[in-house]
Amino acid sequence: MPHAATLSTQPAAAAIMATLRRVPVAEWDSVVADFDGVCQEQLVAFSARRWPGVVLEPVLVESGGTVLGGALMMIQRVPLGLGAIAVAKWAPMLADEVSDGAEARYETMISALMEEYADRRGMTLSILPRASISARNPESEVLERRGFSAKPELLFPNRYIVDLRLPDEARRKAFAQKWRYHLNKSEKAGLSFEHAGPESRPLFDALYETMVDRKKFPDHSAYETVPDLLSIADPRLRPELFFVRREGRAIAGAIIFKAGLRAVYLYGATDSEALDLRAGYFLHWHVIRWLRDNTRARWYDLGGTDGFAGLHQFKKGMVGTAGVIEPVPAVGIYASRPLPKLVGHAAFAMRAVQRRATHVLERLRPEGAKPDQGRAGDRQAAQGRDD
Repeated sequence: MPHAATLSTQPAAAAIMATLRRVPVAEWDSVVADFDGVCQEQLVAFSARRWPGVVLEPVLVESGGTVLGGALMMIQRVPLGLGAIAVAKWAPMLADEVSDGAEARYETMISALMEEYADRRGMTLSILPRASISARNPESEVLERRGFSAKPELLFPNRYIVDLRLPDEARRKAFAQKWRYHLNKSEKAGLSFEHAGPESRPLFDALYETMVDRKKFPDHSAYETVPDLLSIADPRLRPELFFVRREGRAIAGAIIFKAGLRAVYLYGATDSEALDLRAGYFLHWHVIRWLRDNTRARWYDLGGTDGFAGLHQFKKGMVGTAGVIEPVPAVGIYASRPLPKLVGHAAFAMRAVQRRATHVLERLRPEGAKPDQGRAGDRQAAQGRDD
């Protein structure tokens, strides 16, 4: 390394020369902190804890001395020495998502990764794009154009994404009517909003553990990464911690990733009192305002629902008429040699079987919350219906 890749992104476009450059693992997070597309899944602080069995390989893609973006590649060895899968989740990230030519720059990065991992090193390349802000997903279209096979990854793929750049009055009007009604009620319940530092993590841990025990839902999250994320020294990347209190006692909380143009709701926690007081509405309203006033984020990604209809209704109402509900696309799989292609497709077929089996078993559990949302969901830009 470095290696060069030349790509003609569209029939009318000129070829773009791109170079991959390896970055030391210890430096990666700071290098990408100001990328428009940075996300927690692409941080070493997250991935080293979440995926301890993989080799982390951070790479930047450059063209003409300019950094187009990059990816924290995870190299997963296949049993029996049959090869390796190079995985990029929510990546490659664009350094600049706003200027003209973003799709061409993304395709240039994909081409460079294909040449390095599939062509030169004989691996299966796996790319999971993000949910789009529009009905068209340019990243997914690029993968299809470049010959990737689509492998559905999530049973409930919809992401609920709120527009952050509205003044208070317009944002409140954009909420669904019932969501706004509950927010109004919460504001009469004697609640207060608090922005806390990472030293308050034990308080959030206690709320979270109490909630999981009370609801008895299966927790497939990456909560074990929270200590690492809140210990990030760089304030640009360290998530923020928020609480709602009543009479001085914390009854709800949230951990929010704020870097880049898309803030992300990572974790929420409530106690048994919070539901009747509608603390979740109060919490998110103030988080939205804080993100708007204190970050450059354009969007607030609320995540998915894990199949729970109540979460769907809550998040859909928050999106209202100013945001989108769009699915995370299928994983794109590419290999330029026969054996890696066979190995990659077999590995993802096995994962699909495991996910469906887990989903069935969770529905059969005798106690606790069970997924109750239809698979079809709501794949459309938010329409603001008050259901």
